Amino acid sequence: MPDFTDSVWTRPARPRTGQPSLSREQIVRSAIELLDAEGANGLSMRRLGARLGSGATSLYWHVATKDDLVELAVDEVMGEVYVPEPGDAPWRVGVSVMANGLRAMLLRHPWVIGYLGMRPTIGPNVLRMSNRTIALLSAAGFTGPGLSHVHALVTAHVIGSATMEGAVVAAVRRSGRTAAELRARMEPFMDKVAVDYPDYARWREENGVAEMDPTEGFDQSFAFGLDRILDGLEQWLTRPTA
Repeated sequence: MPDFTDSVWTRPARPRTGQPSLSREQIVRSAIELLDAEGANGLSMRRLGARLGSGATSLYWHVATKDDLVELAVDEVMGEVYVPEPGDAPWRVGVSVMANGLRAMLLRHPWVIGYLGMRPTIGPNVLRMSNRTIALLSAAGFTGPGLSHVHALVTAHVIGSATMEGAVVAAVRRSGRTAAELRARMEPFMDKVAVDYPDYARWREENGVAEMDPTEGFDQSFAFGLDRILDGLEQWLTRPTA
């Protein structure tokens, strides 16, 4: 079991010699494409080497281990998330932009969720995000450990939402059917058990749950949850203090 603190970012980069046919940037980008297409189980140094037209040995010259490669890939996609500067917008808008950007990134790259927390996230893109987020929340008036708790609360909502939606999207894709077709296959069972769960059945009927587009439902649920979190944080931020 490798040491948690043994990160690709804490080790000195290998010196470049000669004119290598591949760069570390090319390797990381190709790894991300492979992860997006086939998930974490589809990534191996051998398969990545074949994709790049190079042997696995050549890859190890640039990236020592698969774990290092994943660290590099996670930080690279984290760079897709924009965090506004303090003063560019009200703090609620800034946090919403950050949260929606993070959710969109996780839905584009669902494999990232499985790696969060496994290795330290201390790459340059993550640290830039962290620095910008601290500045944004500090300017809003959050301080001390409370600032960390605010960030953790918002991030947990993002990751939870993206995890559920990503799992549903993957299940639909594996089935080879559309979401509407899968819902239709489930309706006979739901009709059968409605008498045993009348409140749930009535709610489904009144709100047209059986016809709801799942993507729209996930978007609405995420926006509702984020707004309620921000409502609570705003109230907490302006509370009278002793």
